[in-house]
Amino acid sequence: MLFKNIIIVAGIFQPESREGEGYIMSDFVVFKSSADVFFVMIGAVMVFAMHGGFAFLEVGTVREKNQVNALVKILSDFSISTVIYFLIGYPIAYGVSFLISAESIANIDSGLSVVKFFFLMTFAAAIPAIISGGIAERARFWPQAICGAIFVGIIYPLFESTVWGKFTLLGQDGSWLANFGAFPFHDYAGSIVVHGVGGWIALAGVIKLGPRIGRWINGRSHPIPVSNVPMLALGSWMLCIGWFGFNVMSAQGLSGVSGLVAINSLMAMAGGIISSTLISRLDPGFIHNGALAGLVAVCSGSDVFHPMGALVVGAVAGIIFVKGFVWEQEKLKIDDVLGVWPLHGLCGLWGGIACGIFGQKIFWGMGGVSLLSQIIGSVIGVTFAMVAGFVVYSLVDSLVGLRLSEKEEQMGSDLSIHNVEAYPEKTIR
Repeated sequence: MLFKNIIIVAGIFQPESREGEGYIMSDFVVFKSSADVFFVMIGAVMVFAMHGGFAFLEVGTVREKNQVNALVKILSDFSISTVIYFLIGYPIAYGVSFLISAESIANIDSGLSVVKFFFLMTFAAAIPAIISGGIAERARFWPQAICGAIFVGIIYPLFESTVWGKFTLLGQDGSWLANFGAFPFHDYAGSIVVHGVGGWIALAGVIKLGPRIGRWINGRSHPIPVSNVPMLALGSWMLCIGWFGFNVMSAQGLSGVSGLVAINSLMAMAGGIISSTLISRLDPGFIHNGALAGLVAVCSGSDVFHPMGALVVGAVAGIIFVKGFVWEQEKLKIDDVLGVWPLHGLCGLWGGIACGIFGQKIFWGMGGVSLLSQIIGSVIGVTFAMVAGFVVYSLVDSLVGLRLSEKEEQMGSDLSIHNVEAYPEKTIR
C-alpha cells in the first residue's frame, strides 16, 4: 500500500476512484500537490544556499579589506531581489501577481504557485550575486544595489519571459523560434537565461567601472592574489551541492523529476574539474571554479544530454574558463575580479550552444533540439544582456556615480562603507 501511494504521488500511476478501497481521487490530488510544494520548496532552499556559496567564493577571492562588503552585498541583494521580483519581476515574466488575499494564495494548488515563485526568485537573485564578483572591491554599495534591483525587476524577467514565461518568442512550443528553427530554444535550467545573462551584464559593469587601483601600472600587469583559498573552496563546494537543486528541481514537480539531469550535472562537474586541473598546473582557484564552469555549461541540456556528452560539455567549459580568464585579464586587460564573464558568460554561452550539439541523437542525446535555434537563442540572450547592462550602468553612473573614491578604494570597502573590518580584533591595541 505504501509503495502504491508513493507511485501515485510521483504521478506515475493514477488509480480510478474506488471508494471500497479507500481511494478518493480528490485526496490523491491534494496529496500530490502538497508533495510538489515540498519538492519545489526543497529546491528553492538548495538554490538559496548557493547564494552563501557565491558569498564565500567572493570572500576567498577579494582582499581582506573587502570581505565584509562581499558578505553584506550578496545578502542584501538577495533580500532586495525577493521584494522586487515578487512585486514586479515575476508578474512581468509569468503574468502572475500575488497581490491578493492570503487565503487565495494558500488555496491555489495548496500554495504550489507561490512556492514556484520562491524557487524562480532564487534564480533571479543569482543575477546580482554573479555580477557582484566581477565588480568587487571598487563599487559603491547603494548604486550597485539599485542596478541589481533594475536587473532583477525588469531586465532579467523580460528575457526570462521569452524562454520560460508568457512571452512566446524563443523557448515555448509555438514560439517564433520554434517555427523558424524547427525546435524552440532549449534552456532547461538556465545556462543562458541565468548564467549567460548574469555574466554578460557583469562584463558591462566591469568595463564601466574600470580596473582596480594598482591592477595595471604603466601598462604592466600586477595580478592581485586571492586572500583565502579555504574560503574560496568552501564557496565552490556550497555552490556545487546546491546546484543539484538548481538543475534537478527545475522539473518543478515530482512527476517531472529525471535522474538523467542529476547524473549529467555530476558528469559535467567532474569534466570541468578534470580539464581545469590538467591545464592550470594544479591552481586551486582554477580547479574550484572549473567545477562551476562545468555546472554552468550543463544547465541548458542537462535533461537531454547523454552522461558522456555532459562530461565533454563540462570538460570544454573547464578549458574555456581557464583560457578565458587569462585572455580576459592579460590580453583584454579587463579587471573581472572573480572571472564571472568567462565563468558564467562564456561557459553559459557554450552551454546554450552545446545543447544543440550533444542533445542530438547522434551523440546519444534525447533529441528534440536544434543547433540553429540554440545559436540564435543564445546570441540574442547575451547580446540583450550586455546592451541592457551598459544602458543601466551608464544611467546610474551619470546620476549618482558607481565607483568608490580613490581614498575609499585604497582604504577598502569594509571600512569605507561598513565601518568595520572582517577581523576587528586585529586593530585592538
